[in-house]
Amino acid sequence: MIVASPPSYTSFNGHKRIASGSLPVNALAVKQALASDIASTLLTFCDQTGQVVDIDLRGSDAEMLARLPPEGRQLQGYESALVDSAESAEPRGRGRPKLGVIAREVTLLPRHWDWLATQPGGASVTLRKLVDEARRANVDRDLQRQATERTYHFMSTMAGDMAGFEEASRALFANDAPKFRQQTEAWPVDVRDYVRCLAYPLPVTEVLLPTP
Repeated sequence: MIVASPPSYTSFNGHKRIASGSLPVNALAVKQALASDIASTLLTFCDQTGQVVDIDLRGSDAEMLARLPPEGRQLQGYESALVDSAESAEPRGRGRPKLGVIAREVTLLPRHWDWLATQPGGASVTLRKLVDEARRANVDRDLQRQATERTYHFMSTMAGDMAGFEEASRALFANDAPKFRQQTEAWPVDVRDYVRCLAYPLPVTEVLLPTP
C-alpha cells in the first residue's frame, strides 16, 4: 500500500530558512519575521510540490491560524471533489466500505470500452485496479519524477539567478546526483541543503528556527 505523508512546508526569509514542518509552524514564523526589522523576501514552500503557498497573515495569531486549512489537507491540488453519483447510489452490502470516488471524464477508444465492458465489476472497478497496479509497478519512477518536479519548482523561484543554475537543472533532470551536488555547492547554505533534500529526500522534522 502506498501511504501519502502529511503535507509539510518550509519558509525562507531571503536565503535563510526560518521554519520547517506544519503550516501553523510556518505561518507563525513568517509573521514573526514580518514583524521584525530584518524581514527580506518571505516565502513559504510546500515540501511535496516545491511551490510557493500563500498565507493570509492578517489579524492576531489566533485569527491567522483559524483561517488555515485543516491539518492534513495540502494547499495545492483540487479544492473540491465530486462524488460519483452512480457509484454512491449503489446499495452497500454488509461491511462494504464507503468509497470516496471522484467523477471525472475519461476518454477511451471504442476497443477500450469494449474490453472494459467484459471485465468483472465493470469499467470503474477495472480502471481502479489497473491504476493501483500501475502505481505499485512504477512507484520508484513516480517518486523520482515527483522529486525532480518539486525541486525544479523551488529552484526556479529561489535559485534562478544563481551561478550553476542551468547546469544544476540539467543534472537534476538527468538524475546525476554527484553533478547536482557539485553545481549547488556554492549556493547559500539553507537553499542548497533544502534543494538537495527535495531532490533526494530525507525525513522532514518539524522545527521552528529562531529569527536572528
